[in-house]
Amino acid sequence: VKNTRQARAMAKGTRFGREAQEAAWQSAEVDALYRLAGAGVRVPKPYNFFEGVLLMELVTDADGAAAPRLNDVAFTPEQARAHHATLLKEVVRMLSIAGVVHGDLSEFNILLGADGPVIIDLPQAVDAAGNNHAQRMLLRDVENLRNFFGGFAPELLHTDFGAEIWSLFEHGVL
Repeated sequence: VKNTRQARAMAKGTRFGREAQEAAWQSAEVDALYRLAGAGVRVPKPYNFFEGVLLMELVTDADGAAAPRLNDVAFTPEQARAHHATLLKEVVRMLSIAGVVHGDLSEFNILLGADGPVIIDLPQAVDAAGNNHAQRMLLRDVENLRNFFGGFAPELLHTDFGAEIWSLFEHGVL
């Protein structure tokens, strides 16, 4: 009964419905974070989630300050290629081990920690096998990485790893 009442309230856009929707969204983001951390994906380590508050690792740079987002950093071509390769491996790990697609992966949702890129902001993460839009979302995530790092290493602009990654996933060989 509660779930039906909650669903109707969410559909009507009531305050209760918006709160229930936000709680579900937060819970899904936290679930994805724990799932990815458990799969060894480079995400902030979650410590605890209680009453809508998530306590997680602070990602820092080499000086111990809060790590910048990728969009706030300039890279040499070599650095761009290295970070692009690292993040493609993380996309593959997310998909092959955790079965998750980020859904909004870009230079705005990746921090540059002291030991490399760390993926953040997972509210749109989806289960790859259970979402009809997962392929499109993965292709966009990989394209975003290509376009960003291609601004520093133009040869990356001629790559198309997303289709290959998805094909391998679909065929169970990723």
